[in-house]
Amino acid sequence: MSYDNTCKYLAENYPADFARWLLSINTSDIQVLKTELNLEPIRADSVTFLQIANQILHLEFQTTPKSKTPLDFRMLDYYTRLKREYWCDIEQVLIFLQPTSSEIVFNTQYVDKKTRHSYRVIRLWEEDPTPLLANPALLPLATLTQTNSPQALLEQVAASVDMIEETDERQNISACVQVLAGLRFDKNLIKQLFREEIMQESVIYQDILQKGLQQGLQQGEERGKKQEALQLILRQLTRRFGAIEADIEQQIRTLSITQLEELAEALLDFSNQSDLVNYLGNISLPQSNQED
Repeated sequence: MSYDNTCKYLAENYPADFARWLLSINTSDIQVLKTELNLEPIRADSVTFLQIANQILHLEFQTTPKSKTPLDFRMLDYYTRLKREYWCDIEQVLIFLQPTSSEIVFNTQYVDKKTRHSYRVIRLWEEDPTPLLANPALLPLATLTQTNSPQALLEQVAASVDMIEETDERQNISACVQVLAGLRFDKNLIKQLFREEIMQESVIYQDILQKGLQQGLQQGEERGKKQEALQLILRQLTRRFGAIEADIEQQIRTLSITQLEELAEALLDFSNQSDLVNYLGNISLPQSNQED
């Protein structure tokens, strides 16, 4: 589970606490909405929608400002989709977890030639920890707030976690604290202040393990499919043109599984190895993209 997904877990399990913090509203009548919207469905793991009376609180957590789709446009996109589906007031809050000098974290609006859309931005490292320390559900976020003594702040959070009476809640909040504290503190200090067995017994820790297992299985399956496609193509090329030069084979090995599938079709039209070289010279090597 990523850091921003830990925040999503907190927001969806303690929605009233986030509404009290961000909207100054005291209510328990809150509904967590689905995060997949109509039209061409989009889904981001770090997004939470909370419906409060005739208002929606849209929370988005970001560890870094990097995003395949610019964040300011994403906020506009979510706004229009939410407005179309629910037609009510919408409060959008983009919460950055980790300090950065990127100008993106200081931007509070999307501006185009004839369009302007505003939203709130919270940079946790500039926030006063006091209101977060007063609320058990927000203690994990408190570890990332403004302080002249980070270790003293973490010790204060640890003491507050120990005061949570309900066992399951204490375990889950402790686990979230340890996950988010990892953005700022050395893991040895975290281990000194928090008992590891408490984290291991928590629901969120088990969720972290389960998601990691699922991701590993998925990645292994994808790697297996790519390896099979790669070996098949190399055998076909060798049978048609003889030994393939090492640098050409290396370039083929860098292709994505989609590009390998396209090459498998294209090679039926190749007359010699020069056609293969020309084909490879006209395609782009895969690049990694990041979407939060």
